[in-house]
Amino acid sequence: MTLGVLHHLIEAEEATDVAAMNALLPAIKFNGGGHLNHTIFWTNMAPNAGGDPSGAIADAINEEFGSFQAFKDKFSAASVGVKGSGWGWLGYCPKNNKLAVATCQNQDPLQVTHGMIPLLGLDVWEHAYYLQYKNLRADYVKAFFNVINWSNVNERLETARKSAGH
Repeated sequence: MTLGVLHHLIEAEEATDVAAMNALLPAIKFNGGGHLNHTIFWTNMAPNAGGDPSGAIADAINEEFGSFQAFKDKFSAASVGVKGSGWGWLGYCPKNNKLAVATCQNQDPLQVTHGMIPLLGLDVWEHAYYLQYKNLRADYVKAFFNVINWSNVNERLETARKSAGH
């Protein structure tokens, strides 16, 4: 979030100016969501990572999607299918203790948009892949599976389950 937006928010809060606070929400959602999404994205990857998941995340993927390959197919199709700029996600739904694949437009945070806790996020904004993959988003999505840090995704799932009381 830019310092200007934050400064304006503080001023609006101090003045109890609800209209000004509401006017700032799109910038807060965009910039704050971008920071949050990218923080997750960068920790979801690691050198010499990838491969099949193990542990709790593997069990949850198999339970929800039937197999790791079925999950990969669903996650890939959703991520490739984002219209314009956005994100592909594997999220945890605390209400029913299940995983789900979802997408978000622009920098919208998964938790705000879908009520799910983000576990694995893929930036499908063109800037994320254009230099190496040009307009071949599907190739970029396929390559993402070679760098997924499943240990990080496992930690996120365990934390999410604990915070939801599961």
